[in-house]
Amino acid sequence: MFSGIVAAIGRISHLTAREAGVRLTVEAGALDLDDVALGDSIACNGVCLTVVEKEATRFRVDVSPETLSCTVGLDAPGEINMEKALRLADRLGGHLVSGHVDGVGEVLRFDAIGDNRLLEIRAPQALAKYIAKKGSVTVNGTSLTTNEVNGRDFTINLIPHTLQNTTLHLLAPGARVNLEVDLIARYCERLLSESAAR
Repeated sequence: MFSGIVAAIGRISHLTAREAGVRLTVEAGALDLDDVALGDSIACNGVCLTVVEKEATRFRVDVSPETLSCTVGLDAPGEINMEKALRLADRLGGHLVSGHVDGVGEVLRFDAIGDNRLLEIRAPQALAKYIAKKGSVTVNGTSLTTNEVNGRDFTINLIPHTLQNTTLHLLAPGARVNLEVDLIARYCERLLSESAAR
């Protein structure tokens, strides 16, 4: 589990094709790897990946064809948001994030409003019902609060701190982003559908 509070911006520096999927070499940047062991989970752009090799300032993860087919940002060199998995004693500064991307959204607007940015995203139709006004959503691994929701489209206000400490400042209309909806919304739907079926 993760909190959606990005710990550092890393960079995919190299991709190696494998029999199934790819192996990514990730430059860890400011992410401290001292307490990271082989087999640990690190969220990369919101995708929970397993560390298979580690050096002092970089690590490697394998990405399956299935993961590549339903996410963005892991198939080419570039900057990514990173977060190590939570410990039970950690503060939950964002919201509960599983690192299992639910779908890919499209950026409709990225407008400057003073030092802030108004981000508007169109979610896949199947995810729209899980996104609520003033609710939580994860965009490229970043826990964010929605401002408004209109059908499949929702807006978020990005403050300067978020822009400076994540890769979200690189977004522009037409960009595609990894989305994970609020875990609680999914469980509520399941409980309600089971109740209605009885």
